[in-house]
Amino acid sequence: MFKISATRLHGSDFRPAMMAAFAGLACAFALGRALPVTMDALSAAIAPLCASSAQAAGAGDKVEPIGSYALPNVPGKRVTIVRVTYGPGGFSRPHRHAGSVTAYITRGEIRSQLGGGPVETFAVGQTFFEPPGATHLVSANASSTEPAELIAVFVADEGAQLTTFLE
Repeated sequence: MFKISATRLHGSDFRPAMMAAFAGLACAFALGRALPVTMDALSAAIAPLCASSAQAAGAGDKVEPIGSYALPNVPGKRVTIVRVTYGPGGFSRPHRHAGSVTAYITRGEIRSQLGGGPVETFAVGQTFFEPPGATHLVSANASSTEPAELIAVFVADEGAQLTTFLE
């Protein structure tokens, strides 16, 4: 898991990963401008792929689609961007994702734990990475009084179910 802060962006270990993430985002936004998609069409297309608010575990928790674009330079792959909002004390049940996920914290603090790793807390401006198939045991708002939010960028196979909740 990578932990990157705007004030601690150093070291050559994550430069290639960060460059790839930024290039993917730039590609997604460029495609979004070139191939406009209405939010209704987007929601209908990716709703089955994303966790719904009914599958989240708290009041005020929701997952909103932002965009989803085929990657023309990587046949069979798609980048999907969602906003995950956790109400105070909100969380998601343990789950895994079909593809790679990079999360960027935009509000509050998020607690996260991937299978076998420590529980970490990420603040606004920080990111974390989930490799394909990793078990995400903890994904939660660190506050019981304030909401928290993250933007998740998935890169996965076309048609893949992005989130699978574990029993």
